[in-house]
Amino acid sequence: MDNPIIFIAELIGTIAFASSGAMMGIKKNLDMFGIILLGLCVAVGGGILRDIILGFTPPSAFRNPSYAIVALVTSLILFLVIYWKQELLNSHYMEIYEKAMNYCDAVGLGIFTVVGVHTGYTQGYRDGFFLVFLGMLTGIGGGVIRDVLVDTIPFILRKHIYAVAALVGAVICEQLIGTHPYMAMGLGAASILVIRVLASVYEWNLPRPIHKK
Repeated sequence: MDNPIIFIAELIGTIAFASSGAMMGIKKNLDMFGIILLGLCVAVGGGILRDIILGFTPPSAFRNPSYAIVALVTSLILFLVIYWKQELLNSHYMEIYEKAMNYCDAVGLGIFTVVGVHTGYTQGYRDGFFLVFLGMLTGIGGGVIRDVLVDTIPFILRKHIYAVAALVGAVICEQLIGTHPYMAMGLGAASILVIRVLASVYEWNLPRPIHKK
């Protein structure tokens, strides 16, 4: 992205998503390569899928390695911290860290979702369904790749209204981006953040066909 505001927003989202991916790898007791790979997948996976659909080859993650490098460094730092301070995994600090990462993940989801909508719009696409799809894919694609790699049911299919939050934010962004692009992205990302935080705090989940009595 040439726009510095969007570039900074993407870097923040990259750090947030890479952290969540790396922590998943640590909890699954993967080796260093596996932990870094998961961090990279979450951070740039959604953007790669988006660019492939838009016909950007190679995807921007390879043409501009800044995001991949940030994700790699973030994942490596987390690995080294836990490797040298393994007692942190069983301390009260981990609970604080997980809460912080939950907020960071919500921030990352919001940022990448609206960036996905913005990317499609700047390429000349105006179909609302397509722009919303691009936004959601950019926001949740990396997490789905991560979950598949560690043989886990994707988070978006089972917990805390994750994909629905991305959908709401993408729709808000798409509706406003034609007239107020930055306000559209800000409101879209903020709505995702609010929904994700509230869903996490109050344990909101979508209804299931089989429920406990």
